[in-house]
Amino acid sequence: MDQLSREALLGVVDDFILREGTDYGHGEPSLEEKRAAVIRQLKRGEAHVVFDAKTETCSIVREEKKK
Repeated sequence: MDQLSREALLGVVDDFILREGTDYGHGEPSLEEKRAAVIRQLKRGEAHVVFDAKTETCSIVREEKKK
């Protein structure tokens, strides 16, 4: 996450948000609220930015919760 510029990070976060397909219930959070939530998850280590060398793309993956 620290190796990306702010603009690049927001691009990766936005891509993650747009393909996520989460149902937010009655009220849909704004894009800024969604961005802030994903960035918090990244900072807490609950999600990670990963780079795929084969496709030369970045994406975000969430940590799987241990049962």
